[in-house]
Amino acid sequence: MANGKVSRKAIARHGSKVFGSRIARLIFASNLAGLAILIIGAMVLNEMRAGFVVSKKQDLVAQAQIFTSLLGDDATTPAPLLDVEAARQTIVRLNLPERVRARIYTPDGELVGDSFYLSERVDIDALPPLQEPSDFARLGASLSEWASDTLGPIMPRRSSEALVAQSFEEEFEIAVRGQEAASQRFSDRGQRIISVSMPIQRVSAVVGVLTLESNDIDEIIRSERAALIPFIGVAVLVAFITSVLLTLGIARPLRRLSVAADRIKAGTSDSIDIPALNSRKDEIGNLAESMQSMTEALLERIQANEQFAADVAHELKNPLTSIRSAVETAERVQDDPVALERLRQVIAQDVKRLDRLITDISNASRLEAEMTRVPTEQMDIAGFVHHVVQTYEGLGRDDRSVHVEFRDDTMGARLLVRGRDGPLGQVVRNLIDNARSFSPEGGEVFVIVDQSNDGPQTIARIMVEDSGPGIPEDKLEKIFSRFYTDRPAGTAFGNNSGLGLSIVQQIVTTHRGKVWAENRAEGGARFVVDLPAI
Repeated sequence: MANGKVSRKAIARHGSKVFGSRIARLIFASNLAGLAILIIGAMVLNEMRAGFVVSKKQDLVAQAQIFTSLLGDDATTPAPLLDVEAARQTIVRLNLPERVRARIYTPDGELVGDSFYLSERVDIDALPPLQEPSDFARLGASLSEWASDTLGPIMPRRSSEALVAQSFEEEFEIAVRGQEAASQRFSDRGQRIISVSMPIQRVSAVVGVLTLESNDIDEIIRSERAALIPFIGVAVLVAFITSVLLTLGIARPLRRLSVAADRIKAGTSDSIDIPALNSRKDEIGNLAESMQSMTEALLERIQANEQFAADVAHELKNPLTSIRSAVETAERVQDDPVALERLRQVIAQDVKRLDRLITDISNASRLEAEMTRVPTEQMDIAGFVHHVVQTYEGLGRDDRSVHVEFRDDTMGARLLVRGRDGPLGQVVRNLIDNARSFSPEGGEVFVIVDQSNDGPQTIARIMVEDSGPGIPEDKLEKIFSRFYTDRPAGTAFGNNSGLGLSIVQQIVTTHRGKVWAENRAEGGARFVVDLPAI
């Protein structure tokens, strides 16, 4: 019954879907939550950076267009040439944004004006009220500065896709040819520079080049990195919470199961009974139930082995006691040849019984090991049983001349079962030998293979019928007990150990089948074995 319950649970577990598992959903959700937050933060940061570069370039282009138009009107001569002094005065008058640098070059590449040296503007801004930055802000700033200082020199400098990376000389050559040029590059100090160069024209002649540069991108990026700190903090918090949940939901229960198993190993407990785990409807609960079932099965096997050892000791003690008694009696009747012969026969019978017991006990022990070691295979049960029956066709008439007959009642159907040919062959042989031992001289034993149904399950049925005296109604179940014997009068002593039918029941049960005995209406006994077909 325990095997059936375990099998049904195993089938239910195997039939479940991976994403239908609560633990699977927890693992997937916990791992993806933090990752999703980081991805969102990175996407936001990249979009902000790309958008800022594009915006900065557009601003510089718009300003350069206005300034070159102004320079073309106020700082050129009809020649056409660039009026250097007028150009310098124009730069001084330009209302340049903060952190934007304007430079004017002649077509030959000579720098004739630089706003950093010509501008006399002094920016006056009111200071904000003094206040201590928060710990979170200080942490973000520190991390951003550390990332810039530590990772900046070793990480490759990649330009934004919004602008191409080119040198100032390349940008200048484009502007001299009368075209607008925009690019980004890095200064000797590692600063990112957004640059726009436009030709200063008189009618259609290029008389100079105006270059506007902005180098405040790094500060913006640093502030963006600091803005990413909250996302990282949330991701770390989520990862910590999910780790705690995984620890409480998976690691801790597994640890409790491990401790319970260690207690069983140490002998301080005989079961794994953790109600909080057994009630769970997930893999942890299934594992707890499986371990509990496994422990119960092991305990049952241990108890069965202990009982088997006790039964073996009892069965071996009886013939040994009889032999000892016969030996002691022989010492007192040495002058009586008839009595000595009778005692010799008793000793011989007891020795034969001991040999039979030891052989059957050895076979039973070997059978248990084989049942756990040898894998099952697909078998045609009718052909298999017929092959076993054929081994009895060569028996001589001196062996009570009991004839064994095979009959296939499956109407040609091919019944397949999963089993082990060695143990199942022993089942058929034990039943045939038992039937022959109860059949009279000249009797017949019928071995029949038939098909039955147990609900939707197809059953392969093996029946062994004899023509003996039958079985008392109150012994129909007891005959499968280990070492039980109830032989008819006149049966040779020592030929039966009482293990044959017990071994049959053990093998059939292991193959998820059942066996029982019943009396035939026309006389004799019938043993029935049902095995699930595939």
